[in-house]
Amino acid sequence: MLSRLVQMILVGAAVLAATSASAQTYDPRYPVCMRLTEWGGGPFIDCSFTSLPQCDASASGRAAQCIVNPYFAYAKRDPSLNAYRRQQRPY
Repeated sequence: MLSRLVQMILVGAAVLAATSASAQTYDPRYPVCMRLTEWGGGPFIDCSFTSLPQCDASASGRAAQCIVNPYFAYAKRDPSLNAYRRQQRPY
């Protein structure tokens, strides 16, 4: 009887642990996401845009907002492409 109860508790815990997992919302391959709010439902996030103007065009007329993807995998930057740096003169 006791072992049957323990088995049921373990099975129940496994089911709860499996259902609480959620998929990753943000796609790290694209720099811009659109947060779309559907009527009667929760927000939906679509990360398939390469620029803010592209996302704005798709979001036009909808209850949507374009945001920068916080998980975008930035490419390594070339140090020679940095902004102009003021050169200090030696004294």
